Amino acid sequence: MSQSLIPRLRQARVIPVVRTSSAALAARAVEWLRASGLTVFEITMTVPDAPALIRDLASDPALLVGAGTVPDRAAAEACLAAGARFLVCPWVDPVVAQAAHNHVVAEAAHGAGAIAMLGAMTPTEVRAAIAGGADVVKIFPASSAGGPAHVKALRAVFPDTVFCPTGGVDSRNAPDYLAAGAAFVGIGGRLVDEGLLARGDRAGIEAAARDVLGLIQV
Repeated sequence: MSQSLIPRLRQARVIPVVRTSSAALAARAVEWLRASGLTVFEITMTVPDAPALIRDLASDPALLVGAGTVPDRAAAEACLAAGARFLVCPWVDPVVAQAAHNHVVAEAAHGAGAIAMLGAMTPTEVRAAIAGGADVVKIFPASSAGGPAHVKALRAVFPDTVFCPTGGVDSRNAPDYLAAGAAFVGIGGRLVDEGLLARGDRAGIEAAARDVLGLIQV
């Protein structure tokens, strides 16, 4: 069941990563981005009371909502119960990869028909993420790891792995990541700029959304 969501993510090409200091600002970001035409969102667990916001958003069948920075099974289960369709963890370590932290999160996701995205940077970590049950390997932080060239190098070794780079990805360099073999990318930055959101600068957020939509429509 979880694999059926990957084609939708591939089609979306971009997952807006919503990380704000308040749930109200996160909800505003989603409202404005959705009005601009985006329908896939990652709500990070660093947003206060993130499961409640996920529940509100997931009640809309037009949206595909996931949880980011999921730290443990309890958080994973809370997000899944709220309606999250994918869970994102930006790390992997040997203990986690061998059936502890991230594997438990992946197991919980599969049980709910959701997708598990586990983080990695090196080939060893990619293997660990796959062993831990990842449907998607999140390359984070992508820009400091080597950018599109790093993704291309990993794809050469793991041609069948679904990669989603995040961290320093924006509408300007996203095409390079996609050309390098990324299935889709995660973008925060100006797309979810807290200053613009706090000032009520909807035009600024919408301009960033238009840049992303141009990428999707290429």
